[in-house]
Amino acid sequence: MNDTRQQKISRLIQKELSELFLKQTKLTKGMLVSVSGVKVSSDMQIASVYLSVFPSGNASEIVKNVNDNVKQIRYDLGQKVRFQLRVIPELRFFLDDSLDYMAHIDELLKK
Repeated sequence: MNDTRQQKISRLIQKELSELFLKQTKLTKGMLVSVSGVKVSSDMQIASVYLSVFPSGNASEIVKNVNDNVKQIRYDLGQKVRFQLRVIPELRFFLDDSLDYMAHIDELLKK
């Protein structure tokens, strides 16, 4: 992702999706979903979105739920960025488990 335009679009999508998920997770107590990263393909047609879920016990279920509602999320994103982007990329959501991995490494180092 060395293109400046790709980086700008990635940051814009990350910012707007973070706001969308923040509004949705305020309704559910005790859960936090954040967008940890976005990678846009070189043709700007596909955006891979990495989600970090806390607590991580039911993270895969939440990512599956988000993937089931991807059309509505893409529509909501399109409403927010319609003046910045001509074409809204297809969204693909993945679980970012780097925090769990770091916690596992910390546990191993403490032993």
